[in-house]
Amino acid sequence: MAAASVDTKIKKRDDHLRSADFFDAAKYPDITFSVEAISPAADGVTVAGGLTVRGTTRPVSFGATVSGDDGEVTLDAEVPVNRADWGLTFNQLGMMGTKIAITVHAVFTKQ
Repeated sequence: MAAASVDTKIKKRDDHLRSADFFDAAKYPDITFSVEAISPAADGVTVAGGLTVRGTTRPVSFGATVSGDDGEVTLDAEVPVNRADWGLTFNQLGMMGTKIAITVHAVFTKQ
């Protein structure tokens, strides 16, 4: 995903998130996740891979629910991460926590 594509519906906040205080979208234009493994789990699958933000890649593993039909498979998950692990430490007023959740909705289509 393009770091500059962040959209919270509040322009001032979006501009700040794109700045060097957070994603630094000008210097690090992409946020990526590279899947290394998908394995069966009790409630769906476990996905493991590397999340790259601001040029730093860290391992991330999460459970996802699976659905599918007509040659498509969809994975849905909410992934808790510590934003400080990727250098996102700006907290001018001391009011922000370090834990955030990333919502994942990935669709795979049979070619």
